[in-house]
Amino acid sequence: MSSTTLWYATRATGLVAMVLLSATTVLGIVTANRVTSRRWPGFALQDLHRRVSLLSVVFLAGHVLTSVLDTYVHIGWAAVVVPFASSYRRGWVAAGTVSLDLLLAVAVTSLLRHRLPARLWRGVHWLAYLSWPVAMAHGMAMGTDVRLGWVLDLCLACIAAVVGATAWRTALAAGRTRRARLLLPVRRRPEGVPVKHLTG
Repeated sequence: MSSTTLWYATRATGLVAMVLLSATTVLGIVTANRVTSRRWPGFALQDLHRRVSLLSVVFLAGHVLTSVLDTYVHIGWAAVVVPFASSYRRGWVAAGTVSLDLLLAVAVTSLLRHRLPARLWRGVHWLAYLSWPVAMAHGMAMGTDVRLGWVLDLCLACIAAVVGATAWRTALAAGRTRRARLLLPVRRRPEGVPVKHLTG
């Protein structure tokens, strides 16, 4: 394969992977709140989340493979999983490696979910939320296509979608907390019992 073909393939798979990872993150935020509707019941959203996640892994694998095979710059196979192993733009390549490692941990534990304690799986799954901003930083710093207006707009749209979903989830959680506090039973003082016996 020519270096030019790999160059285009690397950038194309990277952009698609970025969009899919952003969509996966948004779907993860939405499904975590057990949001359902008549058109989109809970199981449908979870299934969509899994399918988009799998598709993002496929394009991410294509992005990594074409990046290593491209002879224009030398990245090396070790840099795929070992941060700072590449001499080319060491820091930003390492950011991509860290993001990939976090996603691999999430993917492996998801495959073994039924054999793992729920708390352990949930804790590792939270790494996906850390992987997304690291991947975005890697893509925007490494990709020369960000100079193009439509690519920059695409990156900003992905960031806006994830930030908007996070703000929505935070507001929803705060609303649930306020409602729960309002529904707490009020402890009444029995007749004839001094207040100090209840508070002390």
